[in-house]
Formats: sequence, structure tokens, C-alpha cells
Amino acid sequence: MPVTDFDAERAYADERFSTSPVFESDRVKVICGYFEPGQFIPVHAPASDLVVDVQSGTGTVREGGTERSIEPGDVVVVAAGTERGIKADDGTWLELLLVTAPPPTDEEHGPVREGLKRGEFDPRGED
Repeated sequence: MPVTDFDAERAYADERFSTSPVFESDRVKVICGYFEPGQFIPVHAPASDLVVDVQSGTGTVREGGTERSIEPGDVVVVAAGTERGIKADDGTWLELLLVTAPPPTDEEHGPVREGLKRGEFDPRGED
């Protein structure tokens, strides 16, 4: 039974958000996500459902064309195939529990890699 806590896993990186895996199978992936102010997961649309549980900090989750502010205690669910992205607010460190089912493929994370490389929250140019 995998057990962890956010304090034990906490790791931040200057260049981009960081993650700490908790559990992964062919059906689900669970990670702790750590974002410095302004860091983000670029908009992409994998064929997996996403659950975001906000542990600390504030930020924004984009779901399709809608942006929702998030804060500790919020739980957000984004359906598979829906464009989504996550961004920490300026001035706050954001910590999230992220659950995807099934885990996104490497190909589905292409827009994430591209957005991080170019420093764009929405790599499609719709920021």
C-alpha cells in the first residue's frame, strides 16, 4: 500500500513544475505536484479523467474554455478528452494531488513538453 505525505515528497524546481509519483498502474496514476509561483502544466487534452485536489496555495485550472480559481480544499474533476491546464498564481506555491485514469500516454503529453519548452501555458497560442 503506497503511503506518503506532501512534506516528505516536497520538491520544487526553478525551471518548471515538479512531481513526485505516489502510485501508477495501467488504470491510474497518482502524483504530488509542486508549482512555484507562475509555473504551469500547459493546456493539453489527453484521453484520461483528471482529479485535482488542492493541498495548499492558489491557482487556476482551465477546463475547455473555462478557467476556475482554485484554493486549498477544492477538488476539481476534468473529463477525458477535455482540454486542461493548471497554473499557480503569482506569489504563491501551489501543491496538488493529481489523479489521472488511465495514465496519459507519452504522445498525449507532447503539448505539455512543447508548452514548457516555449514557456507557454497554452501552446496552441490561445493564452
